[in-house]
Amino acid sequence: MEEAKLTRRERDKARQHQEMLAAALDLFSEKGYHNVSMNEIAQKSEFAIGTLYKFFKNKEDLYKTLLLELVERFQEALQEVLEAKEDEIEKLRNYVRVKAEVFRANISVIRLYFAEAQGTSFNLGVGFDSKIRTMQQAHLQALTAVFSAGMKRNQFKRIADPYFLAVALDSITKAFLVLWLESPAHHPYPEDPDVILNIIFKGLVAP
Repeated sequence: MEEAKLTRRERDKARQHQEMLAAALDLFSEKGYHNVSMNEIAQKSEFAIGTLYKFFKNKEDLYKTLLLELVERFQEALQEVLEAKEDEIEKLRNYVRVKAEVFRANISVIRLYFAEAQGTSFNLGVGFDSKIRTMQQAHLQALTAVFSAGMKRNQFKRIADPYFLAVALDSITKAFLVLWLESPAHHPYPEDPDVILNIIFKGLVAP
């Protein structure tokens, strides 16, 4: 629903929702998920605890909402790039660039996810995981379509199934971003997207 079509009441609720999420993110980032209570989030966001529970069933529900919003922002930004009116090589270059931009722009949520959600003591739940997998699969299919179209236009050689190439590029870019997250000074994310793309485009074996 577009912002202009929302009623004033709906706009107020959307604003309150975002203010609560922003307060929770600040607290989670500072203290960790397990060390923050719903009361603290209510105080930080300056809403009554009862109002907070009208928006979220519990702290886990709030946390899942944060992560889902992050994934949706990623998917929307990348989908826009992959569906743009560019040739396939330029689409892949923009994909590598934009993936890094969105990652960096949402670094607080990403650091929180790596710090908390990957631990064995925290389970996001089957339903939540299913939503993430569905969005990830849609993303990989869009990336697959770019490789497939490039092959049909003879931009790319048919060296592998387009889906495998999509998985490979998705995994390589993630690996570079995780290295950057751990040590930005020692593992900077390449400014030139061809540094990453040439791993696939040129390969390792000398001609």
